[in-house]
Amino acid sequence: MREIWSDLQNGTDIRGIAIEAPGKTVNLTSEKAKYIAIGFVHWISKTSKKEIGQLKIAVGMDSRLSGPEIKAAFIEGVKSQGCTIYDCHMATTPAMFMSTVMDAYQCDGSVMITASHLPYYYNGLKFFTKDGGCEKEDIKAILELASKTEVGEKTEKAVVKSVNLIGDYANLLVNIIRKGVNSKTNYDRPLTGCKIIVDAGNGAGGFFAAQVLEKLGANTEGSQFLDPDGNFPNHVPNPENNEAIESIKKAVLDTKADLGIIFDTDVDRAAVVSSDGVEVNKNALIALISSIILEEHPKSTIVTDSVTSIGLAEFIDSLGGIHHRFKRGYKNVINESKRLNQEGIASYLAIETSGHAALKENYFLDDGAYLIAKILIKMALLNEAGKSIQSLITKLKTPVESLDFRIGIKKTEFKPYGFMVLDELATFVTKVEGWSLVPNNYEGVRVNVGENCGDGWFLLRMSLHEPVLALNVESDVAGGIQMIVNKLSEFLEQYKELDIDSINKIG
Repeated sequence: MREIWSDLQNGTDIRGIAIEAPGKTVNLTSEKAKYIAIGFVHWISKTSKKEIGQLKIAVGMDSRLSGPEIKAAFIEGVKSQGCTIYDCHMATTPAMFMSTVMDAYQCDGSVMITASHLPYYYNGLKFFTKDGGCEKEDIKAILELASKTEVGEKTEKAVVKSVNLIGDYANLLVNIIRKGVNSKTNYDRPLTGCKIIVDAGNGAGGFFAAQVLEKLGANTEGSQFLDPDGNFPNHVPNPENNEAIESIKKAVLDTKADLGIIFDTDVDRAAVVSSDGVEVNKNALIALISSIILEEHPKSTIVTDSVTSIGLAEFIDSLGGIHHRFKRGYKNVINESKRLNQEGIASYLAIETSGHAALKENYFLDDGAYLIAKILIKMALLNEAGKSIQSLITKLKTPVESLDFRIGIKKTEFKPYGFMVLDELATFVTKVEGWSLVPNNYEGVRVNVGENCGDGWFLLRMSLHEPVLALNVESDVAGGIQMIVNKLSEFLEQYKELDIDSINKIG
């Protein structure tokens, strides 16, 4: 029996080092990918109660350098079990899920080979069934099965079909946008007259320019980094990355575009830049899609992660919505929205500040391309009324200052130490004049800070995976963050296993 590769589990994904790099040892090999494929097949057979030989499995990848090798090994593992394989070639994470529900595919399971925005030497696997993405316990079970199963000897039943999933998925998006705009004058090309550019960061999202936007009549001249390149030579394919955002902002202004779109590597996240070069990201992106959803579904509960701003909560409230601030982690946010719906509380949007946005109408799938499709529909409708897409969020209050910090924990057993700090911080807050604990808080310690001591808020929480306490601070006055951090440092400096240099450097 092989060892269980639990070190490859990263929450609801599998991730590892696939290419040797300085200081990095490969732990996600082709051999492991083959056995993980077998584990996935057996897991689907067990959960679906279908014979292995009857299963259809779809396999796709993003632009990572190790993708072709890992994909070939994964297909070999599936073939060894006698399943039917749909080779989807270059694809996106959302498209791979759609292979389980689209009429022409109806696969029993699918896998996307990706490590999102991580450096080139990483790769990983995301798994889907018709019920959505796998949960943590599913990944654990798949890895356990991978350690116990063997390659089959009979492969004559296995069939490999080469399919153009991304083309079919693009056509699906095109039709969704056409129906959403429902233009009486130009149904097929409702984006005619709009200049919209795409920055794919050399990931898998380059298809969106030609196969979606241009089919809808948009001018995409000036789009950049559309060609897949796993070296990611231009910038990190990550809408949260400052260099990436500055690049698309410059492109929008240089080309006089009406809108700029930026995707992450596997297109489960996105952000936009308005015609005046202003990024619509994080809180602003949440506000934008919330305004669209609340127009369609008044009084909906909008579920976000824990680091969203006070201004966003006030914005959602002003539109008649209910802001439900939950935990970090896109699966946490999505599952919370699903839970609310099951309890009879209408929730049509779950979105994390990282750009993971999942809509109830779209299987609660975090899909960057579908998010953009919703924005494009609204943009086209607003254009007909002589308005811009940014007009939807003019009333969003933004903080004067906003900073994030990472406080390292030097202890090997870092989680108990980190949670001890948080528990004692909650007590400390009650003794500070002008500070108050935020009620109904689901993660870390969130504190509102009064006008005379910083006029804002902060959140201190454990990182999801690293030995780090993450600190988010916002203030509505110049110098407010310094005031907040100075007081917080008085508390933190007593903990000798914390590295608070990042905080001390802002003074």
